[in-house]
Amino acid sequence: MSTPALGRLEKVDLRNAWPSESGNFTPWLAQSENLKLLSETINIELELNAQEKNVGPFRADILCRDTASDDHWVLIENQLERTDHSHLGQLMTYAAGLKAATIVWIAERFTEEHRAALDWLNEITGERFAFFGLEVELWRIGNSSMAPKFNIISKPNDWTRTVQSSTAAGGEISEVKQAQLQFWIAFKNYMEQKKSFIRCQKPFPQNWTNHSIGRSGFHLASIASAWNSETNTYDPEIRVELVMDDNNAKKYFALLIGQKEQIELEFGQSLIWHNPSDTKAAKIYVRQAADFYDAEKWPEQHEWLRINLEKMHQVFAARIKQLDASKLIPSSEVTFNATT
Repeated sequence: MSTPALGRLEKVDLRNAWPSESGNFTPWLAQSENLKLLSETINIELELNAQEKNVGPFRADILCRDTASDDHWVLIENQLERTDHSHLGQLMTYAAGLKAATIVWIAERFTEEHRAALDWLNEITGERFAFFGLEVELWRIGNSSMAPKFNIISKPNDWTRTVQSSTAAGGEISEVKQAQLQFWIAFKNYMEQKKSFIRCQKPFPQNWTNHSIGRSGFHLASIASAWNSETNTYDPEIRVELVMDDNNAKKYFALLIGQKEQIELEFGQSLIWHNPSDTKAAKIYVRQAADFYDAEKWPEQHEWLRINLEKMHQVFAARIKQLDASKLIPSSEVTFNATT
């Protein structure tokens, strides 16, 4: 069998594609398809909030939301050259002014000193904060189009920081939280092995983990719980939820429940529609009795979560992007408190 002809990768000067950082690179990166490339690199789904965001007398390059957490801001600062102290100072100033939790510094090349600075920031800050350093490259084969590539130079050490933050208050992680942490670590690995299109957040010792669904104010959640907070009873379960938690959550819930029959037909089974009157949030979910303490059952529990997360995404992702709270007919603003 003959070997197919292979091309040769050729590195391209960044200025061939982006003569100006502010005039070319930042507008290019702010486009949804290019933010998606960055999202895939850092494993955070990004939704553009603003370009050249004002921070006092200064302007930050790009501000995004992490769509898995409505109050989580992501600051992106670009540099089409070697990193310098000026941009490091700008990052800190902009992050403080915008209350950003994730900071992404993109440059042509990182000096060893600036990579070490980001590593140090990741070590000393709490679990809520993350600092990424990325080098951007352009490549082509022969006369093909130029292709961008992001390389991570610095990132948080999720495992170390999770354990450190969990024990910071003193003492060991409780048996329950240790089991939850191990469950989510194994689940994240399982999802990566299955090459699922659902992204997992870094694992924490808690009974849930969130997943982006493409719009801020909405997210998917995986639950592994032994205690039912609604009935206040021991009731071990796993659950997949679509969570609506911004100021229009009740209106979005009303719009979705108007499509209940078609949604459940597409999903393939009945869902639980939960809209408590004492919180601004609402959720739609599916559950199954399961004990996450039994590690031998984790593969089947993880598979159940994967299947239902992917179904939730397929059924709801396009719908929620089209929801417009202003189009809700007042009479349809129902309060649907019962779980049905």
